[in-house]
Amino acid sequence: MKVYHKNRPTAEKWIRLRIVLVGAGLALCFGVIIARAVQLQVMQRDLLSERAEGEYKKAQHQTPRRGTIYDQNNEELAVSIDVSSVCAYPKTISAPKNVAKVLSRVLRVEAAPLRAKLTSDKNFVWVKRHATPAEVTAVKALEIEGVDFVSERRRFYPMKTLGGQVIGFCGMEGGGLEGLEYYYDTLLSGQESSWTVFRDALGRSFRVEGDSVPVQDGYDLILTIDKNIQHIAEDALSEAMEMFSAKSGMAVVMAPKTGAVLAMANVPQFNPNSFAQYPPSLRRNRAITDAFEPGSTFKIFLAAAALESGSVKANSRFDCEEGSYKVGAHVIHDVHGHGLLTFQDILKYSSNIGAAKIGAKIGSTYYYEKLKAFGFGVATGVDCPGETPGSVLPLDRLTDIDAVAVCFGQGVSVSALQMTAAVGAVANEGIFMKPFFVQAVTDRRGRIVKAFPPTAVRRVISSSSARDLTQMLERVVAKGGTGQNAALRGYRVAGKTGTAQKGDLEKKGYAKDKYTAVFAGFVPARDPAIVILVAVDEPEKGHYGGVVAAPVFKRIAEESLQYLKIPPDLVVPEGEGERHIKALKEESWVG
Repeated sequence: MKVYHKNRPTAEKWIRLRIVLVGAGLALCFGVIIARAVQLQVMQRDLLSERAEGEYKKAQHQTPRRGTIYDQNNEELAVSIDVSSVCAYPKTISAPKNVAKVLSRVLRVEAAPLRAKLTSDKNFVWVKRHATPAEVTAVKALEIEGVDFVSERRRFYPMKTLGGQVIGFCGMEGGGLEGLEYYYDTLLSGQESSWTVFRDALGRSFRVEGDSVPVQDGYDLILTIDKNIQHIAEDALSEAMEMFSAKSGMAVVMAPKTGAVLAMANVPQFNPNSFAQYPPSLRRNRAITDAFEPGSTFKIFLAAAALESGSVKANSRFDCEEGSYKVGAHVIHDVHGHGLLTFQDILKYSSNIGAAKIGAKIGSTYYYEKLKAFGFGVATGVDCPGETPGSVLPLDRLTDIDAVAVCFGQGVSVSALQMTAAVGAVANEGIFMKPFFVQAVTDRRGRIVKAFPPTAVRRVISSSSARDLTQMLERVVAKGGTGQNAALRGYRVAGKTGTAQKGDLEKKGYAKDKYTAVFAGFVPARDPAIVILVAVDEPEKGHYGGVVAAPVFKRIAEESLQYLKIPPDLVVPEGEGERHIKALKEESWVG
């Protein structure tokens, strides 16, 4: 006889339910495990592998010493020095807020950003890069656990502001950011050596992989810059800036026979040791990057074209219309009215009307060919970054007034270096030389790796035209000429003044009260050692090139010739300009 229990089906259902629940729980657990495994092994595989490698695999490198930059006399202009940087390991610092407060006071850094660094979950942070020796000593005395020091190299410029815009500067990581530091960064940087070290859980290295090539220090640069002439140029320009309350100024000194840049001054100056404290406008090399209208100094090249064409002689006469000459709807004026003037007197007295008539005589096509030959509208290719090509309007876009204006330096823009190189071609008997800053690259032992000899680009005018033009430019500096303030006792000086009105972007014309005062010339005139260009931007106390820029030329030329030991070529009695007049009278020169 069978006995049936009333609660048995219920018990069996409960057992099955528990089995299902346990199975579902286990399935869910296995599902989570599988999902997590997929996430770790598939979706985050690369990230986790990278983290794992970071625990046992460390990249090591040895940074090379950056090359030194020397002037032409082997005086150091830029060197690399060893410095200490302060770092921290946030996870090992017990009281990060207090530490941040103390370090901010000792290192003179802001407390809030430092506190954020020290309370972060990072393994390593920088506290202050390139700290001073006094700061490093003070931090070491605190003996803070989790604060450490890293030896680095920093770029140092022992001459401070001298040639700052030319030399440029390096960033915190050591790479060149401006000037020659940037242009020659690859050569200066050298080649670092890198390798990989594998370590076990106790930090012991058990394998090394990587490049076995030893570190290669950067090469050194030997410049054409002479620090003494650079100082002369900067000092003379700074004095003029202060005297005439000018906005800025540029001066370039070049050896016309080689194209070597002996000095390039930009004022206001800046100190590359603390470059971050200066705006970018002060850090750029304006003598290369900025274009300006040259004014009447451009008549040098009109005169060169006229002489070379053969259609105008030194004693050719032109009617200068007593200072007012109408061209279409426009009227050209001279500062001082003149009637008939010879070609050489047009240059001496800087007559715009005479220049316009000379330009019409030789024709725009021929004149423009000569301007291109002198390098205008095209970059010189100098070994420094940011060079402007300037601008010359193409012939097919010239209006009648444009063709006239270019004859006296309006409607065309040039850089200071471009202008210096072009004047240098006249000084070098008509041969245009490529300007350059670096004459040699050497290794750490002083052996020449690469040399940069002078480069003759092309002949621009004949040597006879260059000599005739030189004589005409001497008369500009003689008594009565616009450039008489550039005259040097004992030396023949050839040069030309320029007073260029600056453009007014708002009114799309020329500003009535803003000028660039310019003087360009070379000395000694008959055997030139140096060619100099001076441009002073927006002087307030006077604006003529002969008043503002010519005296700067005189001082730079006088002190540079003494420094270079160039002997005087004339012995004359006392009196400003008399030596020029006497010399010219002794020559068979029409005038």
